[in-house]
Amino acid sequence: MSFAHPYLLLCLPIVALIPWFRRRDTLQFSSVRLVSTAPTLRTRLHWLPELMASLAGMFLVVALARPQQVEEEQINHKEGIDIMLVVDTSGSMEQEDYELKGSSVSRMNVSKAVLSDFVQSRPNDRIGMVVFGEEAFTQIPLTLDHAGMVPFMEQVSIGMAGPQSTSIGSGIAIAVKRLKDLEAPSKVIIMLTDGQSNSGIEPLEAAKAAAGFGIKIYTIGIGGEARGFFGLFAPRVELDEQSLQKIAEITGGSYFRASSTKTLIQVYDQIDKLEPSTAEFFTFTRSEEKFHPWVWGAILLLLVRLVLEKTWLRRLP
Repeated sequence: MSFAHPYLLLCLPIVALIPWFRRRDTLQFSSVRLVSTAPTLRTRLHWLPELMASLAGMFLVVALARPQQVEEEQINHKEGIDIMLVVDTSGSMEQEDYELKGSSVSRMNVSKAVLSDFVQSRPNDRIGMVVFGEEAFTQIPLTLDHAGMVPFMEQVSIGMAGPQSTSIGSGIAIAVKRLKDLEAPSKVIIMLTDGQSNSGIEPLEAAKAAAGFGIKIYTIGIGGEARGFFGLFAPRVELDEQSLQKIAEITGGSYFRASSTKTLIQVYDQIDKLEPSTAEFFTFTRSEEKFHPWVWGAILLLLVRLVLEKTWLRRLP
């Protein structure tokens, strides 16, 4: 309990004494014939009206001081960032040179598994996905509904954007188009590939466009050391790390090499730390007025006092 005007409480002793000083000398009996009789309950309670007036005055002073129940509530508001995931779906992503839960898996499947965990770890961010191969298109628009993203992420498959070539620049360009006009505190592209660009828009030109819109690009090069079963039948594509490093450098991002499932997980953990959501704390003070009971208490005391003075405790002047 607190008071809006606590200094008024200093008046309590004065207000409490006023009715007693204003008391006039009166007969303690309602009739002069009763003077010689023994004291009764009424005569013993002759001071009751003054006490009730004193309490009523004190109640009103407390009410004027405005007692309040004050509650503080702290709200943690996190403002997320906008992230576009750009994923290579060309034929070379079919190679099974990664391990997941003790089994050999393709680059595509391990990428989807790690990406899914990354998405779930960013609840405050809007996240979307672009896939690229011979061409590029938006698989998932930016959304906060991360649970709703899961079915569309599962649909990502080898060759869905054309299996024969890799258009890294086109993938970046589509992601830039999605992000460029947004007003998020941070706009990020995370691009994952296992090859080199051999069609579509020039990657470095797309990176320059991203930099112009304040979009940061993190590039991830994947591909294990060993060649898996499906890799024996897939064309070997060398990872163009130099270009990926340059793309990241132009936009103020970073390049990461992930040659195993463990390192791929670590890469996304690092990116998660590099791009934190903006946290703001707001403290709200809520005050609930508690003066009403004191006012009603004072009114009740004054009414009872008035009734008693006019009836049972009536005094002769």
